[in-house]
Amino acid sequence: MDVRITPKKLSGSVTPPPSKSQAHRLLIAAALINSGVSVIHGLADSQDIQATRRCLTALGARIDDVDENTVQVCGLGNAIVEAGPAPILDCGESGSTLRFLIPLALLVNGNACFVGHGRLMERPQGPYEKLFREKGIAWSFKDGVLSVDGGKGYDDYAISPGEYRLPGNVSSQFFTGLLFVLPLLDGDSTLVPTTPLESRDYLEMTRTVLELAGVESRWEGDVLHIPGRQRYAPFEATVEADWSQAAFWYAAIALGSKLELEGLNAFSVQGDMAVVPHFLRLTHPGDLTIDLSDIPDLLPPLAVMAAVRSGTTRFINAARLRMKESDRLSTVCAMLTALGGHCEEGPDSLTVTGGTLTGGTVDSAGDHRIAMAAAIAATGCAGPVTVLGAECVKKSYPDFWEVYQSLGGEVHVL
Repeated sequence: MDVRITPKKLSGSVTPPPSKSQAHRLLIAAALINSGVSVIHGLADSQDIQATRRCLTALGARIDDVDENTVQVCGLGNAIVEAGPAPILDCGESGSTLRFLIPLALLVNGNACFVGHGRLMERPQGPYEKLFREKGIAWSFKDGVLSVDGGKGYDDYAISPGEYRLPGNVSSQFFTGLLFVLPLLDGDSTLVPTTPLESRDYLEMTRTVLELAGVESRWEGDVLHIPGRQRYAPFEATVEADWSQAAFWYAAIALGSKLELEGLNAFSVQGDMAVVPHFLRLTHPGDLTIDLSDIPDLLPPLAVMAAVRSGTTRFINAARLRMKESDRLSTVCAMLTALGGHCEEGPDSLTVTGGTLTGGTVDSAGDHRIAMAAAIAATGCAGPVTVLGAECVKKSYPDFWEVYQSLGGEVHVL
């Protein structure tokens, strides 16, 4: 689907969708309870959350819809460590689903085959591959299918307790995947970053969800200690509104729209709350440097803000963005350039020189955050903006275009 947007400021109240990052974690924690039922409210039906639900169901969890936004989850319970044929787990385009569930599948079934779409299976999995090969777990990738096999039988764990050393500058998702399963093992474990841990707030989000389910862990310096022999307990929770999606509406405000954001938790552990101080900095003139090492998902909306301010904004420590749904350093730069902006791409940076945006045609490259950033940029353009592949917003914000129009945006499907 391609759309043409007529430049127009937005106005009204808007509540960002539920946090995709928190929803993944709540679903997985609920699936790991030994007995009983957990209830999760405020769950959005994005494609990434559909992927996690689909894979957990394939592993033996039961997830029932109570109403449009509420589910009941019956945990895997005694299904854990029952070896069987390798299930095929379709992760869609969700990196969280893939990286969170590789250790879980090894724990539950001893083996699994993972498939994905878009660029998912091209995204780095090296930290797991190296770690699991060292621990005797078979790992192979062929024709777009990732197969893992612990070679274990009934009542024998494919993952053992102990020390797990991982680079901290690739993705915190590898740490989260292990953190879900290590508490269930019959001994204590540690997660040790071998390089500085980036996006630590995402790992803190995982720890907060685990605490809700009665599972403990503790930091000692940069090392995370996880006691073994724990059990997940049933819980009830509501998914918070998503600060990473709120960032797009903050960008619209920076471009002159009059919006009121509602439903956000001012005390959230979501690291993307950092959009607020960066928004304030970007509404003042002058040269700025913004470190993206802990907030990579904020680049598209922050870059839009930078494109219309007075001054040069340099975004640094952003190499990981090259392995998102698109090469996001390249596609953000291409988006701004297509709209008449000025930017320069570096190996791990993006430099945006503020000015005016004229409008033009943006190829979303199948990346939901590029499509949404282009839509917000359109509110500050002199001429129309065409977005190619606009349906990709369904990955994280299924009703984005409807919400955009409800706030006064003019969108025409081509």
